[in-house]
Amino acid sequence: MFKKTILSVLTSALLVSSGVALAADVAVQDQTKTQQTTGRQLMTPEEQNGQRTKMRNATSAEERKEIRNEHHEKMKEKAREKGATIPDNPPARGQGGGMGAGQGGGMRGGR
Repeated sequence: MFKKTILSVLTSALLVSSGVALAADVAVQDQTKTQQTTGRQLMTPEEQNGQRTKMRNATSAEERKEIRNEHHEKMKEKAREKGATIPDNPPARGQGGGMGAGQGGGMRGGR
């Protein structure tokens, strides 16, 4: 009798915990369907390197702007195919997620 009770309790606990985990997984999937993303998140490392090279090889600000706009349109289409969205306009020049100085002080400890 005692073994049956323990087995019932453990089985119930397992079922409840798996149901909670399944519900959490479904909630995460629903969020990703409508979540806005960035173009960088949709690119392979090779694509990122190619875009970086194009930008570095551009000889004027106007050429970089054109490359940025064309790339953004490609990323909007790629996002649509994956069921995601990205902002309608590319980030302003210099507003990407690169390794800028940021607010931290790096090795100087914020001085």
